[in-house]
Amino acid sequence: MNIKEFSELVNGEIIGDPQRTITGVSGVREAKEGDITFISSPQYIRYLAGTKASCVIVKDPVPDLTIPQIKVSNPHFAFAKALEYFYPKSAPVAGVSKSAFVAASASVGDNVSIYPFAYIADHAAIANGSVIMSGAFIGEHTKVGMECLIFPNVTIREGITIGDRVIIHAGTVIGSDGFGYVFENGEHYKIPQVGGVIIEDDVEIGSNVSVDRATIGNTIIRKGTKIDNLAQIAHNVTIGQKSLIISQVGIAGSSDIGDFVVLGGQAGIADHTTIAAGTMVAAQSGLKGHVEKGIYAGSPAIPHATWLRAQALFGRLPELNRKIRELEEKIIRLEKGEKS
Repeated sequence: MNIKEFSELVNGEIIGDPQRTITGVSGVREAKEGDITFISSPQYIRYLAGTKASCVIVKDPVPDLTIPQIKVSNPHFAFAKALEYFYPKSAPVAGVSKSAFVAASASVGDNVSIYPFAYIADHAAIANGSVIMSGAFIGEHTKVGMECLIFPNVTIREGITIGDRVIIHAGTVIGSDGFGYVFENGEHYKIPQVGGVIIEDDVEIGSNVSVDRATIGNTIIRKGTKIDNLAQIAHNVTIGQKSLIISQVGIAGSSDIGDFVVLGGQAGIADHTTIAAGTMVAAQSGLKGHVEKGIYAGSPAIPHATWLRAQALFGRLPELNRKIRELEEKIIRLEKGEKS
């Protein structure tokens, strides 16, 4: 592929030789002859002086650069398209392995791949074009939509609904029991968890994530949401469309997370919390109650701008404390002077 062909793929504007050949993709510091790279922030422009790349994707043209440039509105997206083109996913061979278990009552669509040692339970349904890898468990009456990719050792328990084009990475458990107990006669009595989980279209869930089934009703993850590794989604939680849940986030039961919400790594959301659409929560923050749209940080979380000011003061607390003591001593001396 030459630069002109790639620019057409990303609707870019060429600055320089459009016929130069592109043979690979790399970061700006690792690039070699034939590679295309990208600059997503002005702070990385300094690396272009020593790059060996044959082309760079930019948002704004870089003056005095000797290699060709492709100007686009979103360089990171264009770089993703380059990776897609040069590193296409290998298409799995359609068909059901003889080493897989597929119940006689299960429904398997066209062009489905079921790898060795996968388990498809009674009355489960796998729609057209989906891939179920080795060690995956699909429970009774669970539905997996079209063109889903279920990686090894994923457990999707009974009565779960998975939409189309969903990706679930290795080790994740969908539909584990919600954590519900009532204390009676000195014992923690388990509350039956009889609800389900609904995961809508185009959701991606990282590795070793737990999504608990609802006590009654459903835990719901809506269209286009992306969940990073090691997150915990408790029973009866609803996560809106196209939200981002970063690694090690914990969302307690019956919380309602709006559309386009971003929860930073290790953020903790208390039970029955409501977070408005478009909210951003910094890493390691803690939230509870009704949270209006905004940017929050800290535990308990406060508006991000306030948190930044508080953090700036925090490092000066010993100095401020010393000054306060000095002022107190001066006041005491003045008061004694007035009395004398």
